[in-house]
Amino acid sequence: MSTTANTMAKTIEQKQQSWLSEKLNSQTFWVFIAVVFACLFLTFATDSFATTKNLYNITRNVTFVAIIALGMTLVIITGGIDLSVGSVLCLCSMVLGVTMHAGYGIEVGIAAAIATSLIVGAFHGVLIAYIGMPSFVVTLGTLSVARSLAMVASGNTVVFEFGPDHDLLLALGGGAWFFGIANPVLYMIVLALITGFVLRWTRFGRYVYAIGGNEHAARLTGVPVRPIKVAVYMISSLSAGIAGIIQTGWLGAITTNIGAGLELQVIAAAVIGGAALAGGVGTATGAIIGAALIEVIRNSLGLLGINAFWQGCFIGGAILLAVLFDRVRNFRQNDE
Repeated sequence: MSTTANTMAKTIEQKQQSWLSEKLNSQTFWVFIAVVFACLFLTFATDSFATTKNLYNITRNVTFVAIIALGMTLVIITGGIDLSVGSVLCLCSMVLGVTMHAGYGIEVGIAAAIATSLIVGAFHGVLIAYIGMPSFVVTLGTLSVARSLAMVASGNTVVFEFGPDHDLLLALGGGAWFFGIANPVLYMIVLALITGFVLRWTRFGRYVYAIGGNEHAARLTGVPVRPIKVAVYMISSLSAGIAGIIQTGWLGAITTNIGAGLELQVIAAAVIGGAALAGGVGTATGAIIGAALIEVIRNSLGLLGINAFWQGCFIGGAILLAVLFDRVRNFRQNDE
């Protein structure tokens, strides 16, 4: 009995040490710690950070980057990149707005926006997976094309009247239907749970990691690489389309510069959260935490009286630190 107890104790201790070691080597864990310390510092350094209104704005603002970062993470895990998400958000928002402005209901408008995002994603996937074009080139081209189409669809004007379901759209994006939590935050949580489940517990998720780890080996073991890649880019564009729908309801108006430069924040959120640009690594949790850090940085600049133009320097520095952390971790693993 004593031997059995000792064996169980050693097993538990080994699992605890393994868990602790995994967390200490996890980039996502350290980014989370950075977010916590930043929030604590701002709480004591300013009088306005920990207010209900500011925290409400932070949680709501982070959702738009976070939702798209979830889709972007899947793309990065496969070793690709999607530079078009900001323009796709703009195009889908404009399709939604123009459709509803023409007198159609919110259901038709949302369906049109979702269909647009899926078509763009499928276009990316086919060119990348079947034609063999680099993801950087394909999505860079779409970055320009999608925003141009948004200008054509709206005549380069602001759309702010959304037909008979105008108020419903505003409530969808700007309301707080449950326990005073902003609707966008609830959408983000649900999408993060779905993404996390898919990546961790489904065959599709295993295929995504396999492609990013070694695409050639994945193909030899029977992984349907091309269809999976197409699906991943469709998911990325879909996440941008969903964010566009939510943001339209939040803002109550659509301009052709909505989402401009958003792709850089989204990629930064995914990379800061632990996704490796080389592929094979990334989590839904990391995408959310990375987006949270970016929003806390953005919010803190105004509260501390720092010029907002410094935002790019802080975010760029965070990206470099994240990549450096990943490189150091890889060197240590190789040495072992």
